[in-house]
Amino acid sequence: MKQWKIWWRLLRPFTLTASITPALVGTGLALTEGRLRWDVFITFLVACILIQAATNMFNEYFDYRRGLDDAEMVGIAGTIVRDGIHPATVLRLAWVFMGVAVLLGLYICWHSSWWVALVGVLCMGVAYLYSGGPLPLAYTPFGEIAAAISMGPAIVLLAYFTQTGHLSGSAVAASIPVGLLIGAILLGNNIRDMDKDRAGGRRTVPILLGRQRVRSLYAGVMVVTYVLTIALVVSRLLTPWALLVLLTVPTAYMTAIRFYRYAEPVQLHPAVKGTAVLLFRFGALMFVGMAVSALLRHGV
Repeated sequence: MKQWKIWWRLLRPFTLTASITPALVGTGLALTEGRLRWDVFITFLVACILIQAATNMFNEYFDYRRGLDDAEMVGIAGTIVRDGIHPATVLRLAWVFMGVAVLLGLYICWHSSWWVALVGVLCMGVAYLYSGGPLPLAYTPFGEIAAAISMGPAIVLLAYFTQTGHLSGSAVAASIPVGLLIGAILLGNNIRDMDKDRAGGRRTVPILLGRQRVRSLYAGVMVVTYVLTIALVVSRLLTPWALLVLLTVPTAYMTAIRFYRYAEPVQLHPAVKGTAVLLFRFGALMFVGMAVSALLRHGV
């Protein structure tokens, strides 16, 4: 049982909301148009989860290789330094996950368009370059932006396109709040780790802005996410049922407050997890709202 827990922790399960949520939202948008192929949706969802899990493993491996991880680190990472998983095993498993995702992608392309493959390959490239390569994105101020775009708008629009065969203004609009919250997960993670990252030579957004200003940035992302969602409903780009996401405002408030109250990594880790939970709740409620709208409109 302990060994299974170690392998499960290697996947960093709470972070997987960043791949599940945009797939749900994109599919929910397609549902409002009366489109839903369950086989494509499930295949797409599994492929997204595999790619993100592989991204987490690349991060585990390369952070270890660069000496950034140690047994005293805070967070769910560290199966190599704490649990004794061989680094080569982690790297091989990451490539296996990527390979399976490619095979699933072939099925998705067969039932939608081969243009999906091009975007998918670009997203996989970002997944690797986030931690790998000569200048990893995670070591620069562009990590949050890269993650927000490649996992927010990219996945939402791909999920929508694979179901409908086209793109729409509503899909683009709905992808932006999701992308903002995905970026917030990375931002929160980098706020928690900013002292260790600074010592490791990283130049992340929190390190460049400083603790006080980056706290304000995190809070600002939360505010913009909800204001933008309301604006999209008012402009009729989203169904009024999308306002169900406002039920998550207390969660957003509590995570933001925790970043203001604490500075120690062990105290900030719950806020990082809380941001991931917030993303999932936000996306799940938006999906429910879209499903209700589809039921009322199409009876599906």
